[in-house]
Amino acid sequence: MSLLEENQSTDLEKIVGLSRRSFISAGALCGAAMFLGGNLLSRSVLAAAVSEGNSRLLGFKSIAAATADTITLPPGYKASVLISWGQPLQKNAPAFDPSGNGTARAQEMQFGDNNDGMSLFEFPGDKNRALMAINNEYTNYQYLFPHGGQPQSAEDVRKAQASEGVSVIEIQRRRGQWQFVQDSRYNRRIHGNTPIRLRGPAAGHDLLKTSADNSGKKVLGTFQNCANGMTPWGTYLTCEENFTDCFGSSKADLQFDAAQKRYGATVASSEINWHLHDPRFDLAKNPNELNRHGWVVEIDPFDPQSTPVKRTALGRFKHENAALAQTNDGRAVVYMGDDERGEFIYKFVSRERINHRNAKANRNLLDHGTLYVARFDAGDGNPDHPKGKGQWIELSHGKNGIDASSGFADQAEVLIHARLAASAVGATRMDRPEWIVVSPKDGQVYCTLTNNSKRGDAGQPVEGPNPRAKNVYGQILRWKTDRDDHASKTFAWDLFVVAGNPTVHAGTPKAGSSNINPQNMFNSPDGLGFDNGGRLWIQTDGDSSNAGDFAGMGNNQMLCADPNSGEIRRFMVGPVGCEVTGISFAPDYKTLFVGIQHPSGGSTFPEHLPNGKPRSSVMVITREDGGVIGA
Repeated sequence: MSLLEENQSTDLEKIVGLSRRSFISAGALCGAAMFLGGNLLSRSVLAAAVSEGNSRLLGFKSIAAATADTITLPPGYKASVLISWGQPLQKNAPAFDPSGNGTARAQEMQFGDNNDGMSLFEFPGDKNRALMAINNEYTNYQYLFPHGGQPQSAEDVRKAQASEGVSVIEIQRRRGQWQFVQDSRYNRRIHGNTPIRLRGPAAGHDLLKTSADNSGKKVLGTFQNCANGMTPWGTYLTCEENFTDCFGSSKADLQFDAAQKRYGATVASSEINWHLHDPRFDLAKNPNELNRHGWVVEIDPFDPQSTPVKRTALGRFKHENAALAQTNDGRAVVYMGDDERGEFIYKFVSRERINHRNAKANRNLLDHGTLYVARFDAGDGNPDHPKGKGQWIELSHGKNGIDASSGFADQAEVLIHARLAASAVGATRMDRPEWIVVSPKDGQVYCTLTNNSKRGDAGQPVEGPNPRAKNVYGQILRWKTDRDDHASKTFAWDLFVVAGNPTVHAGTPKAGSSNINPQNMFNSPDGLGFDNGGRLWIQTDGDSSNAGDFAGMGNNQMLCADPNSGEIRRFMVGPVGCEVTGISFAPDYKTLFVGIQHPSGGSTFPEHLPNGKPRSSVMVITREDGGVIGA
């Protein structure tokens, strides 16, 4: 039976099964060598560790920044392409057309554009087969259409919608190399017009009803899919981020209410302009359509016939990713960031426990539970690695002042307007919270705060984990739950690293924390991932101008950190104009999958053909000696 459909059959349980070993159990946590309560390494110790480069966890030499239109790796590593935008998933699908003349129907059968977060699902009992679910965040009109401009027809809009969403593919290891398997029955596109169900407390609410769906439980499409999560019961969580950019209004003087304004609704679409040719995205005609997006969507990759589900209990905002953990008593926890300047960090705790023996029993686990938002104290003011305390504030109707008097008629409205509820309880406005990950070694949680040019403006004070005004570099926040239990409502936090440029801004806060030096400096940390050895992988999506505040930083990159010593080394540099985003490992950790999104600025990556179009791609990184990546 499908995890997502009550009356469909699937062979998931035969193929996936359930395993506790790959999921974090807080009861097995141990204390970290480097964290709060007097155990944080001093600035001098950190500086010594960095200069000596003596981490026992990092087994490669840090590489220099680069500006080349290629993948740059340490000696002994190599890269190849797994799959690129436009590659047909089935043999009967049209081939990629670099002229841009391909149809919307063709794109629905091809790998989507601008790949982002991804997860790998192994076949138990077969070490040479796996599925990958890969987000396709948005599309580049200059390459998608032959005219290279904004959509000019309904067909253009449908093609753009077909470029986004999620691609599910099968991969196999052949002669030691993982390769895409065309024509697998698991290969599938979930895009901007795929039927999806709404479930949880907000499903069926009046704010989710439209003329096309008077039930408020059926919606078309998922799009602007940023990062991801993976459940221990074998499903994929894809996160809808900048969904409001897809909406606009045919009525120039349309007035928006407080909730629409808070989520970024505008008359003029943010250069996407679907509303001009698809009335579903016209706020003057379908204002409730906006409320049907901005959710976490659960997908069963092992059942190609299953219908994805938007889980409304997890709240509606610009979701970056969804990081899974487990409470001491066995309930699921989902940590989430809202990627916009001055927005919040959330967590959801399920009502029921995870059933590790029966996948089917967890199919609606994320429909019932409690949503919380984080409040951080001002911290100790340490200029290098500040630390402090925090708490989780419950976002439940009737608690903490969230009721009709504050503008919330019921729990559905709390979830649909989660940003407003979080503001009502005094949550801490953050420097764009992006990816969140949980350490497999000690259960500490890490979150990238990528940047915030508005820090220091009204309502966004410089304090706590947001220590710099006009923050152009970003930082990585870390917290440790009290009692080593993810159910705890209190935690201790510190900043693992404060990014900066010590060459341009030596001796100032813009230089960064003491584990930043001229050899490893970066800006705008975004993607995060842990391997099973406890190495923390950091991906960037920042300014790659290599000038001014960013001089010497080169193209966007991926670094690797030792969470215990604080040492950070640069592992990979991407091609020109790209974002490095999306990370997953093969089960033996001898292959690393990395996403290269929107190579541009004259790039012809990855084919490097004369006058070729750049294509977002998933890369396969291996060691020439066949060893574990990073070790």
